[in-house]
Amino acid sequence: MGRKAPGVQSPKLTSHLVDFAHLPALPKVDDVYIALGTTIKVAGSRQAFRAVDFDAVVALARAARKAGAKRLGVVSAMGADARSRVFYNQVKGEMEAALAAEKFHTLVIARPSMLDGNRASLTQPARLGESIGLALMTALRPVIPDNYRAIQAHDVARALVAAVRDRPKGQHVILSGEMQPH
Repeated sequence: MGRKAPGVQSPKLTSHLVDFAHLPALPKVDDVYIALGTTIKVAGSRQAFRAVDFDAVVALARAARKAGAKRLGVVSAMGADARSRVFYNQVKGEMEAALAAEKFHTLVIARPSMLDGNRASLTQPARLGESIGLALMTALRPVIPDNYRAIQAHDVARALVAAVRDRPKGQHVILSGEMQPH
């Protein structure tokens, strides 16, 4: 499910475009993974950002719970904290708290550092500050602690799937350092 068609095609991929404010009932599911998010700049406003990063994520998790989901893996952000003075981190923290209240058997929250990857394939605009940050992180990689190194989205996905599958009952947070390939 997504707000727009993915930038990749595969016979193994079926894409469903949905309005997250009016989600259809989901088929029976066991495990659910949510990697839904935007930026304030792309969204256009704080309200529009919150509609994606909080409202849509929580609505999808609730719909999954109603469809029988026992385990949930979600991509959040490093620094997520409902009490943060930084709006982005505050919304991510509030989203995490709302998902915890849903009482999934297993909830795994991935908090990656800066995501490194091909934004064009996601039909996202290039971001100058991000490009500079990624170049610096690449040059300084040997001295940057694992939790703060840029990470590929596919490494986050791989770690999240493994954690949802392998972690015991309860809520678990995995940081970027745990998701980095070694």
